[in-house]
Amino acid sequence: MKDVARLAGVSLGTVSNALNKPEKVSERSLQKVRIAIEQLGFVPNSAARSLAVGSSATVGMVLTDLDNSLFVDIARGAEDQARQSSHSLLLANSDLDLNRQESYLDIFDEARVAGILFAPMNASLEGVDRVRRHGRRVVLVNYAGGRKDCCAVLSDEEYGGYLAARHLIEMGRRRLLFAGGPEEFHAVKERRNGALRAVMEAGNVTLEIIPSRRLKSDEGRRIAAEVVQRPAARVPDGVLSPSDRIAAGVIHELMARGLSVPDDVAVLGYDNNQFTTEAAISISTVTQDGYQMGLEAMKLLLDEERDPHHEHRILTLRPRLIVRESTQGASGRPHSEEEQRRRLGA
Repeated sequence: MKDVARLAGVSLGTVSNALNKPEKVSERSLQKVRIAIEQLGFVPNSAARSLAVGSSATVGMVLTDLDNSLFVDIARGAEDQARQSSHSLLLANSDLDLNRQESYLDIFDEARVAGILFAPMNASLEGVDRVRRHGRRVVLVNYAGGRKDCCAVLSDEEYGGYLAARHLIEMGRRRLLFAGGPEEFHAVKERRNGALRAVMEAGNVTLEIIPSRRLKSDEGRRIAAEVVQRPAARVPDGVLSPSDRIAAGVIHELMARGLSVPDDVAVLGYDNNQFTTEAAISISTVTQDGYQMGLEAMKLLLDEERDPHHEHRILTLRPRLIVRESTQGASGRPHSEEEQRRRLGA
């Protein structure tokens, strides 16, 4: 800034005002400062400025997996709310990598951001303790690990699984399969618990569970290839998937093997990813309002920043069922066992 002032022929205070309060600087002086900044290639040091004034207008956000458009929606909601409050948002994608997740927490901590919106993997939250000890505010999004010492915005995963299973049961499906998902993932476990609750309420429905290592479409294809080789009476007539990608893989494999979706097997996904309406058969799914989750998380963080008497809160949003062709096609009803056996070549 001293270099800029020297080259522009103005005081250091004029340079400071030109950067922070330009309305206080004459147009002539402002133009001189801008020319000097351009010639010198000067870029303000936001970290140094944060140290000097004791605050920052930047919020860091660590997301789990940007391949999943739920997290893109969360980021959009947070960014829109940040912009309304004259804050900026920096995004980091851990890409389901725990080491990368912890590294991004440390980077935002070192940058002395105003706070961190953190959508963590289903693992230890020791990183939260680490950055909070350094004065960083943290709001958890989509997973809180039972913590009550910071704010969180969550989705009722158990209710989402219940909604999904109830829909298939109401469509007349009786042999349900919960297809895929690592068993240690909190969201997968809760969605499965909700499905089990719906099955127990129905009384005349079975639920088989086949886990997978990942929430990707190739796992869906693998599971579908496995079950269609069984006798027709043991092939499920309804499939619940903890992710839309697995559901897409299941549908692809079923159709490749000559089965009709949804007539033979109804398939339902989770998260309402953007591609669910673009496939040959649109995918029924359970949607979480990611945009609202991000918006509410940013509100909580900004409230904690401004209010010295802020009390931590946990907001839980309810997901919604979206019915499309993969569960409610032309008839929405399963074929008879004889017809299914014929299609399977049994």
